[in-house]
This record gives sequence, C-alpha cells and structure tokens, in this order.
Amino acid sequence: MNLDFRKKLDSKNFLVTAESSPPKGSDVSSALADVEVLRNFVDALNVTDNQCSIMHMSSLAFSKLLLERGHEPIMQLTCRDRNRIGLQADLLGAFALGIRNICVMSGDHPSCGDHPGSKAVYDLDSVQLLDIVSKLNSGFDFAGNELEGKTDFCVGAVSNINPKEFLQILKLEKKVRCGADFIQTQAVYDVGMFEEFMESISHLDVPVLAGLIPLKSPKMAKYMNENISGIHVPDELVSRLEKASDPLEEGLLVAAETTRELTKLCRGIHIMPIGSHTRTLKLLKKAGISRR
Repeated sequence: MNLDFRKKLDSKNFLVTAESSPPKGSDVSSALADVEVLRNFVDALNVTDNQCSIMHMSSLAFSKLLLERGHEPIMQLTCRDRNRIGLQADLLGAFALGIRNICVMSGDHPSCGDHPGSKAVYDLDSVQLLDIVSKLNSGFDFAGNELEGKTDFCVGAVSNINPKEFLQILKLEKKVRCGADFIQTQAVYDVGMFEEFMESISHLDVPVLAGLIPLKSPKMAKYMNENISGIHVPDELVSRLEKASDPLEEGLLVAAETTRELTKLCRGIHIMPIGSHTRTLKLLKKAGISRR
C-alpha cells in the first residue's frame, strides 16, 4: 500500500477506503489478519473509535500498529469520550507517532453500547473538533496558545446523504469551511437519493467517498431502515433479498452494482462490513474495481 492518502485525494483515481475495528481486548492478531487481506486493494483503513459505543482498544494504538505494518490508517476520533484537552492531547500524540489522517465525528451515545451507564462528554461537536485540527495544523491549540511544533493532518468528516435534511447540509457546509479535506458518507442503497445529495453539495469543493455496507438478509435491510438514521433501503431491494435463494450473495451483488453507479457520481467508496472483510475483495472484483 503506497502511503499518502492526501496525494490520492488530489488525484483523479477512484478511491477505496475500508473500516477496521480494533479488538475488544489486547490480542490484535485477528484484527490485523482481517485487514491484511486488503493490502494493495484499498487506499486507506479507517480505524474506528469505540464504534457504536462499544469499548475496544483505542483507535490511536491500533492505527499505530497498522502504520508499523505498512498500512495507511485514518484514525477516527469522536467527541463522545474526551473533552477538548483530551482530544488535543490524542491528536498531538497521534501526529508524533506518524499518523497523518484523521476522521472526526460526534460518536454514538453510550446508552446504545456495552457500557450504558457511562457518561457522555460531548464537550465539543464535530464542527468544533474540525476547528481544533485546523488550529493545531496552524501551530496553536484551541485556546490560542502557541505549540512547540504544529501538526499537518489530512482531516475528514462524515455525513448522511438525505438531500432533504437541510440542517445536515448546512452542517456539512460548516465542516468544509472548518477544513474538512474529505467526506465519508452514511451507507448508500438509494443511488437516486445519493445523486440528489451530490447535486445539493455541488458547490462544495471536497472529495466525497460514499459509504457501502453490504446487506446480508432482508431482516438486516429492514433493520437499517427502521433504526439507522440517514439510511434508506428501497423497497425493491428488500424484495429482491426476500426472493433471492442466497440473500448473502445477492446483497454482495447489490453492493457491486451500487459501486458501479457510484463511480460516476463521487470520488470513491468507503466499505463498512458488518463483521470481517472476508467478502470485500469479492465485492471489489464484482464491481470491476482494479487496484493500482
């Protein structure tokens, strides 16, 4: 994997990023093996930060382990678990350890995770966290104090894709103004909706990587519709999975077809498997994505 995601964003290539979850424990062997199959097939690996409010090894530590093995990490950082002091401390530590890509987000509330009694911090929101990264890149902390050495992060943010959610579009505009270098979106199942979304933000000069979560069953599709904000699985896709003799294979085919459509609309895809990456290379092959 050639390191330098920032340069890839400036290229004309269709990019592929994929999600990597640190282990829930100290044994990193399975987590590292899962992403090893992606070597030379993806441009960078997003390292989740206690995804879904479920406690895992820190994204900073696992990002460093990936970096040591020649992968390019995008360290995710949420506002949920740290105040502004802790966020800045982790960012400075990450940069000192060689991590150059960050993706910031608010983070799911702890009530939906495996430590529901824990206290959410949310000292800042994701827009303010982007502002922090911009200030650190300029050589100052959030309070305006000069740093002994500035950072130089390539920083991303996230967005859902509903073009009718006007406030979300406004927030995305703020994220770009605060220095977002790229956007990774919620999972796309309705390509028409995504096309409308891209038209609604056409005035923003920012690369967009569309989220992709391959469906595994009709039950999963219905769950996504009912429980995940910003996701819309069209009825015809649910029906297609219900009629399929092998819903798992059909879901992969749907994801591949979606990817082929997305190559015409945005700069890349961001693959978020439920579970491991055992089927990710098959998805890319079906979608006709060749690697450099």
